[in-house]
Amino acid sequence: MKYYIIAGEASGDLHGSNLIRYLKLNDQEAECRCWGGDLMQEQGAEIVMHYRDLAFMGFLEVIANLRTIFRNLNYCKEDILQWKPDVLILIDYPGFNLRIAEFAKKEHIRTIYYISPQIWAWKESRIHKIKRDVDKMLVILPFEKDFYQKWGMEVDFVGHPLLDAIGHRQWAGPDWKKAHGIPEDKNMVALLPGSRKQEIETMLPLMLQATEDLHQFHYVLAMAPSQDPAFYQGLLGNRKDISLIQGQTYAILSQASAALVTSGTATLETALFGVPEVVCYKGNVVSYWIARQLVKVKYISLVNLVMDREIVKELIQADLKAANLRQELLKLFDTDYRKKMLEAFTELKQKLGGEGASEKSSNIIIKYLKDLPK
Repeated sequence: MKYYIIAGEASGDLHGSNLIRYLKLNDQEAECRCWGGDLMQEQGAEIVMHYRDLAFMGFLEVIANLRTIFRNLNYCKEDILQWKPDVLILIDYPGFNLRIAEFAKKEHIRTIYYISPQIWAWKESRIHKIKRDVDKMLVILPFEKDFYQKWGMEVDFVGHPLLDAIGHRQWAGPDWKKAHGIPEDKNMVALLPGSRKQEIETMLPLMLQATEDLHQFHYVLAMAPSQDPAFYQGLLGNRKDISLIQGQTYAILSQASAALVTSGTATLETALFGVPEVVCYKGNVVSYWIARQLVKVKYISLVNLVMDREIVKELIQADLKAANLRQELLKLFDTDYRKKMLEAFTELKQKLGGEGASEKSSNIIIKYLKDLPK
């Protein structure tokens, strides 16, 4: 089978890579042509365009890059028609992927959506496009099945693929800290300021300001693989108590005692590693104001959304001040507060359905294609 897969972000690259691994295991003739990243390429996919050239965040940023976005859409459509896939697999990234789904429907190309857009949070009206244009939907959050059922659409809950990605493997060897010059006698705090340049430029200075006088910790900055280390160095100034490590976020989290995390998939990854965290978000003022009018959910972190209660503290927009961030970081080392959060993380794993999402998804996709009328 020929699988054309589109992922427009780092998280999509991760989940796409694990899906490709199982597609190739279960379909010996699988060919994968993708919009994604290095991880998908490592699994043998041919990459048409890298996600770092696709990611624009915020309303104003999207508007400013509309010409590029439409050029990419046209290129993608042409490439799909030329390659003639058996199925199109879309991974999240709804602004782009729902337009491609509409195009694919008109061209009679089967479309499977893996990892639903978060239409339960905002733009619920997109459900009508999904029902019209998507042949099969695979969801990864437990409450999403009920959401779609409310709209008369049957979907498959496969569990969260992050549980597969993290698994039980050893991400850092016994000498990992020593190799990176990280002292053993201090608690290690991970700084995860995001993967996009815009958010790093906003979040990292606040994280640095909040931690500058907390010398009892050693800090490790998780540099995104898509960014130049020189970019981070320019933001760090004279800080000597921070280790910079690129492309090893999971190794960092496996060794961290606490973390400051920009809102996104990393908040869930951090929780699944059992690392107490503070969730941070601060965006463009206009973009944030528009989002507040549209977003319907109580929380911004997946941890709190899945648990339907505040497990991790969210410092958003005006509340994200260095003093508040400093205070919440210190709370993570309070014995009772920490114990309660870690117990909730154990419950979170159970709610997410356990491991096996990637393999289950590949089996559903392959069976679906085999069962189609010839």
